[in-house]
Amino acid sequence: MLILAAVLAIFVYGMIAAMLGTILPDLSKKFNLSPKENGNIALSQAIGLMIASLGVGPLIDLQGKKIGLLIGLALIAFSLLALPRSKSFIQVAAFMLVLGLGGGIIVTGANALAYDVSPDKQATTLNLLNLFFGLGGLVTPLVSARILNNDSNKICNFAAAMTVATLAVHAITEMPAPSGTVAFQFSKVTDLLSNGSLMILAALLFLYVAAEVGVWNWLARHLIAQGVPEKNALTILSLGFALGLLVGRVAVSPILVSVPGTTVLLGAAVLMTVTTYLMLQSSDPKMAGILVFLGGVAMAPVFPTTLAVVGDRFKDMTATAMGVAITCGWLGLVVSSPIIGSVAGDDPKGLKKALLLLPAASLIMVLVSLAL
Repeated sequence: MLILAAVLAIFVYGMIAAMLGTILPDLSKKFNLSPKENGNIALSQAIGLMIASLGVGPLIDLQGKKIGLLIGLALIAFSLLALPRSKSFIQVAAFMLVLGLGGGIIVTGANALAYDVSPDKQATTLNLLNLFFGLGGLVTPLVSARILNNDSNKICNFAAAMTVATLAVHAITEMPAPSGTVAFQFSKVTDLLSNGSLMILAALLFLYVAAEVGVWNWLARHLIAQGVPEKNALTILSLGFALGLLVGRVAVSPILVSVPGTTVLLGAAVLMTVTTYLMLQSSDPKMAGILVFLGGVAMAPVFPTTLAVVGDRFKDMTATAMGVAITCGWLGLVVSSPIIGSVAGDDPKGLKKALLLLPAASLIMVLVSLAL
């Protein structure tokens, strides 16, 4: 039941990670939104993720993973049900903030459950768990494009139903009791911030999240601006990027048994640099789909493997160290989306230039991985 609960929570998080990029084309039509306004909507979600990543550690330590996950799933269900009823840009941004809060809570809680399942094989377990993130990311745009006719209201309601079902499973699942003491201690953050190794790992997550979420949030709009039909663009996001993440995490799990996580991170960064650049150059749906799939495979191991390396290197202050690293990761989303939106301006075709941020961030990841 612990495995099922963790898997379903990560699956839901995958669904909402792909949500903004899936519904942005429809929302942009409804409210006549520019890429800059799209960036501000993404920023509000990122702020929610950051707030949750800082606050969920003490909540889980004092009240337990179950309470944290139930609260997170409830916030997600509420925001998904409220989004279709939005009447303005401001309301959309506010509900995306709530969605970010819920997402930040469940991604931390679900990964914490993975340690209860298999604490001695962290890198492999986290990669296997997070392949369901890719599955969730595959479902959202695929269902929207192939079944729900790209209707943002329907896809939000569909995801809300899946979230409520997951909430019911968590409600009946017995989970470990809370420790009763706060593992995430702000007083220790200052000491950790002076640790070069953790700062390198945090920088890696900062750059990675900027690149990954750049694909989730902006790829469909970029492809549509290049002349790719909306249904094809969303299919590329699902059967291309999301499937690539899923396949990549399945493939890398046995590799991590014998290959150090730091080596895997370096290889992933090199492949990300090449694939993220090439995926922006093609407007042919088939070629774009192949390149986006390869980009997903390249990105697949980075987030869970980085967390595993943090856990290995900071055994005495794992929760605090992970909180610092994950918060820096969400900061990458806070920074990247407004930059992409501002560079693109009011012209969706400007996204091709703006999204060069993705290979640029990946190239810097190569240097950071070498430092690690």
